[in-house]
Amino acid sequence: GAMGRQVSGLCEQLVKAVTVIMDPTSTQRYRLEALKFCEEFKEKCPICVPCGLKLAEKTQTAIVRHFGLQILEHVVKYRWNNMPRLEKVYLKNNVMGLISSGTQSILEEESHIKDVLSRIVVEMIKREWPQHWPDMLKELDTLSKQGETQTELVMFILLRLAEDVVTFQTLPTQRRRDIQQTLTQNMEKIFSFLLTALQQNVSKYRSMAQANCRVGIAALNTLAGYIDWVALSHITADNCKLLEMLCLLLNEPELQVGAAECLLIAVSRKGKLEDRKPLMVLFGDVAMHCILSAAQTADGEGLVEKHYVFLKRLCQVLCALGSQLCALLVTVLNFLRSSTQITWGALFRHEVLSRDPLLLAVIPKYLRASMTNLVKVGFPSKADSPSCEYSRFDFDSDEDFNAFFNSFRAQQGEVMRMACRLDPLTGFQMAGEWLKYQLTHGVLFLSAKTGEGLCSIFSPSFVQWDAMTFFSESVISQMFRTMDKDEIPVNDGIDLLQLVLNFETKDPLILSCVLTNVSALFPFVTYRPEYLPQVLSKLFASVTFEVVEESKAPRTRAVKNVRRHACSSIIKMCRDYPQLVLPNFEMLYNHVKQLLSNELLLTQMEKCALMEALVLISNQFKDYERQKAFLEELMAPVAGLWLSPEMQRVLSDPEAFISYVGADNKIADPVLEDPSGLNRSRISFCVYTILGVVKRARWPAATEEAKAGGFFLGYLPSGTPMYRNPCTEQVLKLFDNLLALIRTHNNLYMPEMVARLGDTFAKALDMLEVEKNAILGLPQPLLELYDSPVYKTVLERMQGFFCTLYDNCFHILGNAGPSMQQDFYTVEGLATQLLSSAFNNLNNIPDYRLRPMLRVFVKPLVLSCPSEYYETLVCPMLGPLFTYLHMRLSQKWQVINQRSMLCEDDAADDNPESQEMLEEQLVRLLTREVMDLATVCCVSKKGVEQNTTAAVDGDDDEAMATEVTPPANAELTELGKCLMKQEDVCTAVLITAYTSLSWKDTLSCQRTTTQLCWPLLKQVLPGNLLPDAVSWFFTSVLKGLQVHGQHDGCMAALVHLAFQIYEALRPRYTELKAVMEQIPDIQLESLEQFDSKLLNPTLQKVADKRRKDHFKRLISGCIGKPIGEQFRKEVHIRNLPSLFKKVKPSLETDVLENEDGEGFNVLFEP
Repeated sequence: GAMGRQVSGLCEQLVKAVTVIMDPTSTQRYRLEALKFCEEFKEKCPICVPCGLKLAEKTQTAIVRHFGLQILEHVVKYRWNNMPRLEKVYLKNNVMGLISSGTQSILEEESHIKDVLSRIVVEMIKREWPQHWPDMLKELDTLSKQGETQTELVMFILLRLAEDVVTFQTLPTQRRRDIQQTLTQNMEKIFSFLLTALQQNVSKYRSMAQANCRVGIAALNTLAGYIDWVALSHITADNCKLLEMLCLLLNEPELQVGAAECLLIAVSRKGKLEDRKPLMVLFGDVAMHCILSAAQTADGEGLVEKHYVFLKRLCQVLCALGSQLCALLVTVLNFLRSSTQITWGALFRHEVLSRDPLLLAVIPKYLRASMTNLVKVGFPSKADSPSCEYSRFDFDSDEDFNAFFNSFRAQQGEVMRMACRLDPLTGFQMAGEWLKYQLTHGVLFLSAKTGEGLCSIFSPSFVQWDAMTFFSESVISQMFRTMDKDEIPVNDGIDLLQLVLNFETKDPLILSCVLTNVSALFPFVTYRPEYLPQVLSKLFASVTFEVVEESKAPRTRAVKNVRRHACSSIIKMCRDYPQLVLPNFEMLYNHVKQLLSNELLLTQMEKCALMEALVLISNQFKDYERQKAFLEELMAPVAGLWLSPEMQRVLSDPEAFISYVGADNKIADPVLEDPSGLNRSRISFCVYTILGVVKRARWPAATEEAKAGGFFLGYLPSGTPMYRNPCTEQVLKLFDNLLALIRTHNNLYMPEMVARLGDTFAKALDMLEVEKNAILGLPQPLLELYDSPVYKTVLERMQGFFCTLYDNCFHILGNAGPSMQQDFYTVEGLATQLLSSAFNNLNNIPDYRLRPMLRVFVKPLVLSCPSEYYETLVCPMLGPLFTYLHMRLSQKWQVINQRSMLCEDDAADDNPESQEMLEEQLVRLLTREVMDLATVCCVSKKGVEQNTTAAVDGDDDEAMATEVTPPANAELTELGKCLMKQEDVCTAVLITAYTSLSWKDTLSCQRTTTQLCWPLLKQVLPGNLLPDAVSWFFTSVLKGLQVHGQHDGCMAALVHLAFQIYEALRPRYTELKAVMEQIPDIQLESLEQFDSKLLNPTLQKVADKRRKDHFKRLISGCIGKPIGEQFRKEVHIRNLPSLFKKVKPSLETDVLENEDGEGFNVLFEP
């Protein structure tokens, strides 16, 4: 009739439109019109269902059929609630008809058609089952009896249903419960259906029917969707028939990956041990045989990605089994011998199993196996090991492989140390054998690049040395930790140490390994101190190591590393064993004096490292006068240089400074020519030395020794003991010039000074490439050629000089407080001096310099300052600083926000994109630094440690928790209270904290919201806050929600904060209600209700969570959504009548339900 004609006409137009949309040659305008036509049809047309069904007929093309089915899906998702019942039944029957006879056969049909068809059924199930469609499972069962095509579709439906309901939970709670409970009640039927299908189709598939294979794959995928949440009894039913089948399928090439996935999910299950017992069937002969033979076959098939993926899955299955085994305490160690990959760590750690003689017998085998795993071969770009080929599947570059290998090796080190805790001697003996082998078998010089026959980091002999060194370091350190003093094999250790000390090599990479072995064996010297001089000689010889003596070429990176390594070994030895070294102090001192006498022999950093080592030993004098005299002597050359009239002039005048360090020159040959290098190194030497002394010189830790040695001065009023540092007098003598240098350095950033830099040095004050990469999170290039000389241009050297100088000056100021204590804090006019030097010209100082200043100077200074000096030093300094930082950050964020609004192309130089990214990232990091400083000053001492870690530059997300409720007891520190008393500081800190909530940095927002905002505001509540101020604080939090609402962690914290403010301040300030009324889509009557409860003191308070949820619903209009959801259509799924009679609710819910006479949730469902 007329209806039929209308349907046919519409369908013709739709077919045309779909063809236009899909045809690559259509014009843009045409395509958009067609799209609009199709969308409007889906939204508005009253006869969608018949049209959709007509387009979905088998005779149409796949594209048209897919569109027809999409129409039907759209109807179910968005129009179902308004459809008459008969139309729903008509649609349901027709869709089931399509499954029965409306698709091509299983091998011919397109997968996207199977997909959308199964989705339509699932969408109907989600809306009607079980209440209005009790026979759904029966209907599916009947369909599946028709054949493979229908069975596969039924599997798709069951899988999609489990995913939506259990895995992704994309439907309202009530519906989810109904469906999951009904699924659970029918699980036995569902599982037996899946198993039967799997069994029948697998046996048919063996006779080579491809269709049955498809059903098998579908069955495995569907099982994977159920295994991780159904009751374990279904998995282990019928003598674990399912697990047995899965094991057998590991040897079917087409089905093995799916079977391994299912096994992995099954064996990773948690739950009661009782229920997990049956999983042990997998340790039986049959199962083990299947697993191992599948592994051998896949391994033997050569390297194909598919087999490799399968092998990885199998390894995961074995590891998960290992953890189950530990949990179940069943000793089946015979199996352990056959499986290499089981989680050893879990066994070595295990209370009971770790004592099992069978396990202890395996340890030497395990350690032998690890020895080969530690050898770093397998770079994807190389072909020197079978694993290179595997690496090409897993890693895009040598850098990626290197990063993975290092973390893998670290994990392996952990496990080796655990094994050695159980059997320390075996590990030590093995390390000794391997070390001797490396020492006697010489060095195979197979160089990759260098002509002189030195190793590169790829040379086989270096790779072996490197692995051996890692092994010996891990096991020897563990032996000293584990064994009793008198059981340590001292003679063997000393023999090894002698072999190492006598080994001579001219290869810097191998020498570096040798030095690590010296350090690892050094604890043996505590038993035989007479070997100390030999160790010192070996280390000192390496400090001045050169491959070619007197060579004019710059040193290679490998040589620099050896020298640095030797210096840090000396420092470590003096730090960890100062008592042992003390008797040899004179020898050490003479060594150092000799090296220092030649100005060009060592770099400044090497000189200072050796001086630090001496200072560390001098702390053992435990005699103030003697140590003071020594430090005076040590620093005499520095004082002479630093206080000379010329240096004084250079340090206090930016122009003189620029010219002294040579930054105003134009240089013809920027690699070889550097006339002012020596001048720079003199300044560096002085600053490094001051830093080393301030950092290392200390009074004895024990009060009695400090009193006896003349370090103790009495107590502060607060009861803190006061000590004097023997370095104070020397350092304070040099202090004025240090501040002058800092002031001068800050002034270099003034435009007129930057203009004075010579052509070669125009960028001398810029960031180093290394710093840029670290901030952008780019990997550092890995294989920096160890074997080529490091030719730095004079510009790079100048940049390095300024950068290090700046950092070190601030490190000195940051260490001055903890080191010199009251002697530093009481320096005449210290606050004023610091303000006029360190905080001078901040406007021109770039973010990348300001950030380390806050971190290494301001933060430690403030944290170590006793409360006696808050008023005189800290407040006068922090007041102006916070005021300034707030202004600076606000401006920076304004620029960023404008930029993101405009997003127009700027012709910035070089690479605008990364320049802007870099600037933004720097503003983020600076923001975090500032907020962290405020938090550390004002709130908890507890939070200090975790915030100083390097995570600040790292990945933003991993640091984010999702459910955040700040510690209720976050109180202000003494310093915080002191700062909040000063009006200017108080205002600056509060305003910065609340403004920062809407700056686009999630990490900073979350930390500030949880740690800082409420304690600060709580502090000023007793005062008379202006209504405008109160509204502003509250609005700032809501603005933060607009910006960060899509991030769960921030949202939870901000909602909590807004709730706290509203509850605490609404009674005094009606203005807050006015702010609430402006929220988009606010439900005014609901707001009235919330307010009346809040303001009525006689009402018993509802549970906190309920109040907060109500509040969250009220403000939901200003919570930002992720971009992906901003334009999403809302899908509505109605609740069906309740499935189960309400049992009398438990006490809590009872109180909640009846507190107002009616159920809370009914009134307030949004």
